[in-house]
This record gives sequence, C-alpha cells and structure tokens, in this order.
Amino acid sequence: MVERQPDPSLDPGRAPTTARQRASQAPVFDQLVQRYETAYRDRPEQVRAGMWLAERLDSGARVLDVGCGTGVPTARQLVDAGIQVVGIDISPAMVSAASAAVPEAIIHNCDVLDLTESGFDGAVAFFSLLMLPRTDILRALSVLHKAIQPGGYLLISMVEADLDDTPVKFLDTDVRVSGYQRDALCRVVEQAGFAILDMRVVDNTPAIAQAEPETQLYVYSRCSPYDGDSQ
Repeated sequence: MVERQPDPSLDPGRAPTTARQRASQAPVFDQLVQRYETAYRDRPEQVRAGMWLAERLDSGARVLDVGCGTGVPTARQLVDAGIQVVGIDISPAMVSAASAAVPEAIIHNCDVLDLTESGFDGAVAFFSLLMLPRTDILRALSVLHKAIQPGGYLLISMVEADLDDTPVKFLDTDVRVSGYQRDALCRVVEQAGFAILDMRVVDNTPAIAQAEPETQLYVYSRCSPYDGDSQ
C-alpha cells in the first residue's frame, strides 16, 4: 500500500465549510446548465476515463457519479455499458437535466459530504470536487473511501491550479474554486486511502470564449481497505 503523506497545503485548524456555504454554489450551476454544456461539449478524455472504468466492472456494478451535472457524457455512458448509476449534484437544475437525459439512473439532489450510501463498486468525480475548499476536498475523498468497496475504483478530474477556495470568473459568473498541482493532488488522494494507478494530463480549450484554456488532471485510483479516519 502507498504510504500516506499529509498534504502540507492543508490547514488542519481551518473550519470546514457549512452545508449552507456549499449550497450557495448551487444557484450558479442552476443558471449555467446550457452554457456549461456548450462550453464543455467535447470531453474526449472524460469519455475515455468512463470507458476505462466500464471495462473493469461487471455488468450490474454500481457506480456513484459525484457532481453528475446533466448526466452527459458519463452517467449516460456508464448506463449504456450495463452499469447501475447513482448520480448526485447540489444543483436542482442539473439534477432535473440528468434525470431527463438518463432516466435509467438514480439521481439525487445531494451534497457529497452528506452522502451515507455505500457499497459502490466505483465512483467518478469529474470536475466537481474543485468547487470545495481543500479541507472539504479531503473530507469528500474520505466519504468516498467509505462509500466504495475495498478494491473499487475512484476516478477524479480537476483543473491544475494552486488555488484554495479562490474567487474566480467562470463563464462570466463569480464562483469559488480550488485546485492542486499534479503531485499535490496525488498526495491528497493517497492521504484519503486510495492507491494511485495512473494520472493523465490534458490541455483543454473550451468551446466558448468566456471559458479559459486549462490543464486538466485525471487521476485513476483504487480503494485500499479502510483503516480509520484519514482527516
């Protein structure tokens, strides 16, 4: 097992955000459903990641889609591969869109930090954890470690950036985001109890001018046996 090294960028004395603070991000995505899909309609690396996961799971396996958005491409892709998908998102508009796009999936309006369901064979969190402060990202990864069965898979993606709950413009809208450099992101994932299998680095230019070019990090990992609280 990979030895866990604490992420020095995390401040253990910093209070986690409240559910109300986290939910304040939801209206942003309620308003951005259509623009988000337009800006990020081409996501070949995310599609490849979904295919990688589907190839390693048996038909009927259960996968959690964290921050499922509109359900496209990932929830739709996994359901088409015979996988049972449970999607969660804090945006009611995204939940409605995902429920319409992937009616075979179970979609909940839920904060990942409030998740209590477990027994998943895998989970994906594509560009959803970056909406959390770093302290909450580690908490979220610990929640996912408990939700995924030992040996199950976790795939996450984030934008490479040294940010912690930093205000930025996203599609001309004010949001707060966090990010890591690639080595720091691997340390945080390992600290939560996952073994890194691979990392893929992709340069992406969104389809509309309001979204900046970015470097995206895709981390492929596997759940090690849970041995206590990693926070």
